[in-house]
Amino acid sequence: MSRMTVNDRPVEFDLDPRMPLLYALREAMNLTGTKACGGGSDCSGACMVLVDGVALRSCAITLAEAEGRLITTIEGLSRDRSHPVQQAMVAQQAVQCGYCTPGMVIALAALLQRNAAPTQADIEAAVPNLCRCGVYPRLVKVIEQAGRVAARQERVSAAPAPGISPEDAAKAVPALRVPGEGE
Repeated sequence: MSRMTVNDRPVEFDLDPRMPLLYALREAMNLTGTKACGGGSDCSGACMVLVDGVALRSCAITLAEAEGRLITTIEGLSRDRSHPVQQAMVAQQAVQCGYCTPGMVIALAALLQRNAAPTQADIEAAVPNLCRCGVYPRLVKVIEQAGRVAARQERVSAAPAPGISPEDAAKAVPALRVPGEGE
């Protein structure tokens, strides 16, 4: 029995511990946002998930290796698609066919968590995903916009101005979700 936390829910898989995490997520949990993309050396990165906050290819991790870990899929990144990277991908028109998008969003979210102002070289190193539609030139703008939004969210949620409620602060910044609100 493999036990882990997936999208903030404790789960147990009664499956072969050698099974790739990808198939347990897709088949046993119906989390189909994590895409099967060939695996091995042909992997495009569409299967990317966060494992303890690090973006990893779920086709290359077994259930045994995921034991006790915190797994976040694209479905768990935000319930309402309000994550800054998700918003920036749409705003910058960086979504084409959409197949690789979940993996790219996960990779960019992990990068943004580590580095709020990455360089183009940082972005290229952090996003090993293959996109046949060619959205790469837009990814720099995506991460720049997402970094600005994330910085605003942190400032508002961490220290709203005296006399201003978190709800009023959230209304002052479009598309800002105050942590804890509506959960």
